Amino acid sequence: MIEQGDKQSQRALANKKLAYKLLWIVAGSLLFAFALVPLYNVLCSVTGLNGKTQNSATTVVSAKVDEKRLVKVQFVATVMPGLGWNFYPKTPSVTLHPGQVESVVFVVKNTTSQTVVGQAVPSVTPGKASAHLKKIECFCFVRQELKAGEVKEMPLRFFISPELPEDVNELTLSYSFFSAVKN
Repeated sequence: MIEQGDKQSQRALANKKLAYKLLWIVAGSLLFAFALVPLYNVLCSVTGLNGKTQNSATTVVSAKVDEKRLVKVQFVATVMPGLGWNFYPKTPSVTLHPGQVESVVFVVKNTTSQTVVGQAVPSVTPGKASAHLKKIECFCFVRQELKAGEVKEMPLRFFISPELPEDVNELTLSYSFFSAVKN
């Protein structure tokens, strides 16, 4: 009888140790999941991977316009689930010379009955073109707050660096709007 009790207490102790290990794995996974997005953003902004662009304005320093080339820039607008906005570019694409400054307008509408704050995250494809897209003015630099039913036109001023690789004649600038916490 004593041996049976020892086996049960050993099994209970082993089960308790296993439960603690599993809890640590779950906690570690949650921490890793929360840290992954900031780490990914830092990695992409430093290396230019995955078409991430820098979220800061560029000063135009008399960029030389390459009149011999034309580059088509397509615009894609996405709203993440739960934000309650309509978001689209007024012009779906533009064709320009590298070095030429261009302006386009995006339209956003809050379709909810409350004030909502969102943040646009840009991405460029192909990835090797991301370092050559220079934003002068962009709604993605700051969080956007829209009151219930409010419609806003948001400008984007940019140029493509003349150093864009010769084999890139078309690129896509995509913006995804995510829900953001009001400051």
